[in-house]
Amino acid sequence: MVPQARLDDAQFRTLFSKTSIKRTGRDRFVRNVLYAIGNSGDASLAGEAERLLDDGSPLVRGAAVWALKKLLPTEKFSALRRHDVDLSVAEEWTAN
Repeated sequence: MVPQARLDDAQFRTLFSKTSIKRTGRDRFVRNVLYAIGNSGDASLAGEAERLLDDGSPLVRGAAVWALKKLLPTEKFSALRRHDVDLSVAEEWTAN
């Protein structure tokens, strides 16, 4: 099974067809998974969040930044910083 943070849209639709979760949509679902990852305090999950920094969805990228900020020491988090054309994601990089 594909870990929930790694679901693409087709996998999400297949996995959650005929369930109410499908209405949430892949991007909001993965965002919620990233919030759970960040709140877990488990730094071993940072790789899953880091992988999503380049996701096509600004919603997912912003949540990935948020999760990494919660999991990584400041120096490691700062080293990952990148420019994002989406204002909400760019603001997440600088939010306290």
